Amino acid sequence: MLSLTRSRLIPSLSRALPRAQAALYSTPSADASLHVVTNNQGEPKVTAAVAPQSPNYAAVWSENQQPRPTQHSGPRFEQAVMELQPNPLSAMEMINSEPIRMVNGRKAVCDGGGGPLGHPKVYINLDKPGPKGCGYCGIRFEQEHHH
Repeated sequence: MLSLTRSRLIPSLSRALPRAQAALYSTPSADASLHVVTNNQGEPKVTAAVAPQSPNYAAVWSENQQPRPTQHSGPRFEQAVMELQPNPLSAMEMINSEPIRMVNGRKAVCDGGGGPLGHPKVYINLDKPGPKGCGYCGIRFEQEHHH
């Protein structure tokens, strides 16, 4: 029974494998990274597709960081499918979406959640107005106003 099943599966796999490999390792055409946009006069204008740096942050956030289309343009990414490449979330935007933690006293204590996944305990001075961030994890603390 096993040899009969194997003989039926192997020919179908051997036909499908070259097609799957060709689709996976094919070099994208030059037209795949271009968009055609029409201007006010109806004339077509070809522009390069702009990929965001991360799903939640569109621009670069460092002077040394390359924009996403040019950072993946070497021999290493020549035959890569860019939609399958990792595109992690921006940590800056994730921290900005975290609410500011209000503290009653003049100092806040942050240990990053404690345990093996945390960071060394730090004390943050909250005497000056405005939120202050932890140097390790970026969580922001602010002193509650008592007026």
